[in-house]
Amino acid sequence: MSMALIIAAAAVLIVFLLAMGVGSLMRSGSDKAERRVRERLQAMALTADIDAASVDLVLRETTMSEVPLFNRLLEGMRWSANFSRLLYQADARGSAGAYLLLCMLLAVIGVYAGSFSGRLWVSAAGAIMLGYAPVWVLQGKKRKRMERFQKQLPEALDLMARALKAGHTFGGGMRMVADEFEAPIGPEFGKTLDEINYGMDVDRALTNLQARVDCPDLKFFVVSVNIQRETGGNLAEIIAKIASLVRERFALFGKIRVLSAEGRVSAYILVALPFILTGILYVVNADYIRLLWTRELGLNMVWGAVISMIIGAAIIRRIIQIKV
Repeated sequence: MSMALIIAAAAVLIVFLLAMGVGSLMRSGSDKAERRVRERLQAMALTADIDAASVDLVLRETTMSEVPLFNRLLEGMRWSANFSRLLYQADARGSAGAYLLLCMLLAVIGVYAGSFSGRLWVSAAGAIMLGYAPVWVLQGKKRKRMERFQKQLPEALDLMARALKAGHTFGGGMRMVADEFEAPIGPEFGKTLDEINYGMDVDRALTNLQARVDCPDLKFFVVSVNIQRETGGNLAEIIAKIASLVRERFALFGKIRVLSAEGRVSAYILVALPFILTGILYVVNADYIRLLWTRELGLNMVWGAVISMIIGAAIIRRIIQIKV
């Protein structure tokens, strides 16, 4: 097979994946409001005659792709559920199929760009790095959203504790949090309260909340409420103590970040130093440093240095990440 035929086939595949991904993303974004209204109406229309094993009390219709064949293919894969959960936690627009097509498109572009170097491992590395880029972006958005949820949690628990002390019910306290707080904690508590109002058990609704949100501190709240419902006790005092515990964890985490700041700065310097020195040497003696990308040995040295820097940065990141 000639190189021209391979390039033509890759170009056709790229155009197809790009068209499918953009079309799916636009359709999923435009139908988001309509789908949300339909889900709410279907949930309110459920009756006692419907089998509870086949239909949930709060009906959700989630599709991984607007293309039926591709949707069935994705639903048969185990990791697709985790990817859909990542999309939800990142509050990203579009379906899982659109992002998977984008990953495939970028991977093909990485293979095509790496083919100019004449090295198979460069093409593989380019495909992995570019193909994983959308997932990396989604993970960053998820991390920021979950950090915001975790920062809002102590104030939300304090509000619930004050509401319970004032004589409100548990559902009334959750309604106050849903109305007073912005995203993400307000809408998440609102969804949990809707599930409870539609007839779902409180234990199951709180478990769904814990599954939707990747927040370790939320587990204290969910477990404490479930235990209090079985054994009894002062729920307002329990929630207030959980809020105090979360604040103490924040304070400890801040101290750890201060103590690990030296490691982070060292990582930044070690990663940036080769690029700074290369720039300085290029200004001082361009012919000398140009050998790195004009000679075969120089290119091998550059790729080896890049791989070593990536591995070293990953190791340093693992060292300075301390879980609280």
